Amino acid sequence: MKIRFGYACLSKTLDNITSSSSLTYTNFLKKENGFSKLHEVIKSNLEDLDEILDYNIKNNIHFYRLSSKIIPLATHYAVDFDYLDKYKVFYDILSKKISKNKIRVDFHPDQFCVLNSTRKEVLENSIKILEYHYNLLNALKIKNKVLILHIGSNQFGKEKSINRFINNFRKLPKHIQECVVIENDDKIFNIIDCLKISKELNIPIVLDYHHYICNKGGVEIEDYLDEIFKTWKNINPKVHFSSPKNKTKKDMRTHHDYINSDDFIKFLDIIKNYNYDIDIMIEAKAKDEAMFKLIRELKYKTDYKFIDETTMEIK
Repeated sequence: MKIRFGYACLSKTLDNITSSSSLTYTNFLKKENGFSKLHEVIKSNLEDLDEILDYNIKNNIHFYRLSSKIIPLATHYAVDFDYLDKYKVFYDILSKKISKNKIRVDFHPDQFCVLNSTRKEVLENSIKILEYHYNLLNALKIKNKVLILHIGSNQFGKEKSINRFINNFRKLPKHIQECVVIENDDKIFNIIDCLKISKELNIPIVLDYHHYICNKGGVEIEDYLDEIFKTWKNINPKVHFSSPKNKTKKDMRTHHDYINSDDFIKFLDIIKNYNYDIDIMIEAKAKDEAMFKLIRELKYKTDYKFIDETTMEIK
């Protein structure tokens, strides 16, 4: 059983390198030539993403979450511009690096993407957000496209909210449906709710273990791991792991800067009973620094065999 570690969006090791530089609509309008400034920001984001990929490649990081902010204002209703053909040269360079080095990349659209919203304008914007993310993955020639979503709103109760998600999902274009992956959350929609939706729509589930601890839904995760992992067909199952800021009710849901390695080892003791290669996204505020700190502690505390800097084998 192989475990690969990844991190999200920003490398703490690389100073002043970010693929998430922004331009608000207000500042876009303030500029004498807003499109010129927008181009400058997009170009900077793509160049910095190229540098982040180089860093990942040099450190054998095979698994990385792309920032949703690469193209500012891409989904804004009042800004119409070409963010695909115009930047094809950049996408081609990035695509070749991702493909040659077999890096798994995906997206996790933000909280404004609410597929089960009761508001028409929110739903329409959510579909636009999904199309934007799909377009970027397509431009990067990613074969196994993954867009991770929470179930979303709980308006009018859980059951109606689940049914809205299912109904709205079925209205999505097929190419978007094929990318959507759902994740359990820390307050409302637990792993049982995700399994219900997954069975209905035949879509994968990302297990967020921290969210499970916060919102167990009265079940033991060991009873459902095999079922969760089997929802993935052509790509390794993905897990999110983070540690709480403090184990108090107030701070339980907030992510810590780093990972509690003892808790992580206990989690490994659970999943090692299942013969799946797993990709684990470290969701800590210290990003890649947290990932590598965890790896150092695992090397000290366990006898797991590390194949390279971010991949280990457990039995």
